[in-house]
Amino acid sequence: MSDLLSIEDALAAVLGRVVPLEAEDVAVGDAAGRILAEPARAAVDLPPFPSSAMDGFAVRAEDAPGELSVVARVAAGRPVDRALRAGEAIAIATGGVVPEGADAVVPVENVEEVGDRVRIAADVSKKDNIRRRGGDVEAGETVLGAGTRLGPAQVGALAAAGLATVACARRPRAAVLATGTELRPPGAALGPGEIYESNTFTLAAQLAHAGAVVERLAGVEDDEAATRDALERGLAGDVLVTSGGVSVGPHDLVRSALVDLGAEEVFWRVAVRPGKPVAFAVGGRTLIFGLPGNPVSSLVGFELFVRPALLALQGASDPRPPFRPARLGRSVRRSVARDALLRGRSRVQDGAVVVDPVVGQESHMIVRAAEADCLVLVPRGDGDLPEGATVDCLAL
Repeated sequence: MSDLLSIEDALAAVLGRVVPLEAEDVAVGDAAGRILAEPARAAVDLPPFPSSAMDGFAVRAEDAPGELSVVARVAAGRPVDRALRAGEAIAIATGGVVPEGADAVVPVENVEEVGDRVRIAADVSKKDNIRRRGGDVEAGETVLGAGTRLGPAQVGALAAAGLATVACARRPRAAVLATGTELRPPGAALGPGEIYESNTFTLAAQLAHAGAVVERLAGVEDDEAATRDALERGLAGDVLVTSGGVSVGPHDLVRSALVDLGAEEVFWRVAVRPGKPVAFAVGGRTLIFGLPGNPVSSLVGFELFVRPALLALQGASDPRPPFRPARLGRSVRRSVARDALLRGRSRVQDGAVVVDPVVGQESHMIVRAAEADCLVLVPRGDGDLPEGATVDCLAL
């Protein structure tokens, strides 16, 4: 087993071969899931004027407590055209422009309205319920840094800061290919020894979730010429992910076909269970991942190596798998030679995240794996890892 790379060394080898993709301008409304290629800076102060944090009355703090005349009413987006004077109040909506001369807003529930007058019973402090201009961000300040992956909150922040477009890395073009004479598409009639092909569906979903534009290539039987032709088509993109054909059997043709096509194999086999016979190669600027044919091995290999590569291609500030600590819900047996990724279900107990490995950990059990919401890293070693032990957990 000495020729097996550790997970860390294999991931370092993958990330070391990544060349980030070029940037392009993306409309903010289309930017969810994209990664910023350069810092995004605010086009305006936010808020762009002193605004009210409440529905209420704009006043001078020194006039409270007291009875004031209501001289105007301000809706959001309709600033008043006169300054506030002593003894006056102006009704104002949340988000409305605080008029000149006012230095506080009194919530509507804290006043008594009598016709065109309001009574304020308590003292008021300057700046109460006023959002200062630029209090969130000032024009020219960085809203989000390069390498940030944009989710709903980030897209909203960019729009609020006045940005119509942002520079994002181009989405990687990825192809996915399954090999195996025994594979048939879902819904087809199965003959003796045949099974439904599911890996490209899983992998295509994972690729899309990681930001790629995905092409599912037609599956190929275990034939040298057909395998080589299919791989050659896949090498036209930024990433090629294959499923099956990377072990040591007579029908495992992917690695030799890649060599014939001029690809450089960077490594083959990692000290991980499931997924030991994973291969990584580079053909020009195309990153090639040969994942095992067992469905769970393929899923795990993607999360450990392919997703980080896709995020790194897009310039993510930290593309590595985001493992988080959790506690084991029951003891598990460790492997002496390989780290294990167990499929698990997470729950919260006594304020801590607890993970319970699901029943059925064999690498072909994709239906059992569908019950899991995380991968639990069990480091290699002797004996059992006890219930309650701290482990690293990766959300699925």
